[in-house]
Amino acid sequence: MFPNAYIEYLIHFHGDRDYFECHEVLEEYWKETDPGNKRSIWVGLIQFAVSSYHFRRRNLAGALRTLEKAAEIIAAEREKCTNLGIDHIRFMELLSDRRNEIITHQTYQSVNIPIADTGLLQTCKVQCERLGYVWGSKSNLADKQLISRHSLRDRTDVIMERHSALKARQRKKGQ
Repeated sequence: MFPNAYIEYLIHFHGDRDYFECHEVLEEYWKETDPGNKRSIWVGLIQFAVSSYHFRRRNLAGALRTLEKAAEIIAAEREKCTNLGIDHIRFMELLSDRRNEIITHQTYQSVNIPIADTGLLQTCKVQCERLGYVWGSKSNLADKQLISRHSLRDRTDVIMERHSALKARQRKKGQ
């Protein structure tokens, strides 16, 4: 009933709190199913994970900017949000509360997306347990790999792809 990428997103968001991975799995799904639609519910959920990543790292400007974009999309996608098993009203309250926390420079606290669909919630909890995660656990703020994943990841493939594209452009100019 729910896309596997969405379930995987929820597991990472609530299980290991790997917001970077939330972004990765849902971005790929979004590009496959709704490419180019920057107002997609998937983009709103991605932006919420990105905002959480920034907030946890104390990048308050980035956290606020992406949270406001996420809230705008999620507010406009009430039906889709509900169809994804999320309590839209409580989610909007959560986004508002999170905005206030960022603006007032409060300490990051892990939050849970309010899932109203009990079947979805149970599926996610079972998957978390199978993977060795505890649903709803707090972020491990001592885990540098989790906190700074964007700067610690292997970017060899991205660098090689950019280098190849640059070479192709240079060849094209030379013709």
